[in-house]
Amino acid sequence: MTRQNLLDARTVSYLELIGNGRTFGVPPFQRDYSWTISEWEDLWNDILELRGAADQRHYMGSLVVQAESDRSFLVIDGQQRLATLSVFALAVIEKLSSLVEKGVDPEGNDVRSQGLRDRFIGEKHPGSLVETSRLSLNETDNGFFQDYVVQHRQPRNPRRLPKSNRLLHECFEYFSKSLDEVEDLHDDGEALANLMFETVARRFLFILITVEDELNAHTVFETLNARRLELTTTDLLKNYLFSRVRVQSDLDAMRRRWQRLLTTVTQEAFPDFLRFHLLCQHSRIRRPRLFRMVRERFRTLDEVMTLLEELENRAELFSALSDPSHEFWTDRPDAKPFIRELTLYRVRQMTPLLFAAWERFQPADFVRLLKLVSVISFRYTIVSARNPTELEPAYAKAARAVADGKARGPRDVSSLLQSIYVADLKMRQDFALLGVNTRGPRKKLARYILARLESDASERQLDPETDPGTIEHIL
Repeated sequence: MTRQNLLDARTVSYLELIGNGRTFGVPPFQRDYSWTISEWEDLWNDILELRGAADQRHYMGSLVVQAESDRSFLVIDGQQRLATLSVFALAVIEKLSSLVEKGVDPEGNDVRSQGLRDRFIGEKHPGSLVETSRLSLNETDNGFFQDYVVQHRQPRNPRRLPKSNRLLHECFEYFSKSLDEVEDLHDDGEALANLMFETVARRFLFILITVEDELNAHTVFETLNARRLELTTTDLLKNYLFSRVRVQSDLDAMRRRWQRLLTTVTQEAFPDFLRFHLLCQHSRIRRPRLFRMVRERFRTLDEVMTLLEELENRAELFSALSDPSHEFWTDRPDAKPFIRELTLYRVRQMTPLLFAAWERFQPADFVRLLKLVSVISFRYTIVSARNPTELEPAYAKAARAVADGKARGPRDVSSLLQSIYVADLKMRQDFALLGVNTRGPRKKLARYILARLESDASERQLDPETDPGTIEHIL
């Protein structure tokens, strides 16, 4: 693969993938092992179906790796599948070793056991006699995987293991039990070995995608799998940021801070959170450019640590902006109605502006700004249904003005947002034609609009969430 190539993609069997002396390592800070019995059962059923249909193949999806050499690769996506297949192979090897101990064809089954181990788990260097593992997991799981699962050692107290370690142990137990339940595999070493070597190794296929570096890996994800993009982006961002750290004490501190950050923000929401944060300083950041921008902007340890500190300062506000019952608003009860409205409208583009305003404005002015963006959102998004792509640049520009001290209050911000404020006449015309489905997720929106109309007509405040009035009553 030349440096000009973005990727090399081809279809390979599990045997071709891991049975040719290659080693695969999960980056230290990738997510922990997380598959559960649901995924194990699916895999086991696929194995049983293939066993009974010699002409079929089973596709395991794409596997994205970054080449470190012609024999060494980092696993960017696919570690859950590779880890589980390795555990299955270990369960088969353990059954063969048990047959040797029971005296069932001891010579043949010993050869089969060692052959599968050399091919799929690890092999000893002929000179040093040191065993090299085919697969290394992340820093949370690798020690347990190598010392217990690979060595067939039983942990003293499985319940006290970290969750991902416990799942690896339970995965081994699941496949061991499942193999025992197949009668024609009992005391038949050849059938056991063929199940692994012929059925799984030869007929489980991957689309192997090899990339040059983590930046190209991210680009591949943008193209291949938009549904998993948020999770993958978070992992790649984490790996890059952690790679800037060289000292163990700094690494430990960063790990603790990262964990606290994701506990507040959640892994799925982190890319949006980071992008909204950066929009306070930059004019426009498209999702496909996020990872590239982080690499270009944050190169040193000091820059990474400063970024983390800034994110920590805004994390709780970001979480609270989508939850009117969040304890963050305990001391700001007058903000809750507008947070509830923004959540109901399902708009987030104003987040950079709210970040900046929270840090620069007085509390009363922050609430006035919340009211302003709620009014803008209702008119622009709900009533007039205008193009949402115009919102983010306008709010980002206002956010930078607030952060720079050029916009000192809601009045200044309002003048900056005139391009997205739907005028009264246009709003009345669009509202006269507005239709809202009263079934499904927009039912709450319909109740809210009618309750606000009733409040205005009766001069009595109504809460659309708690008021017992029905739509027919309001009409």
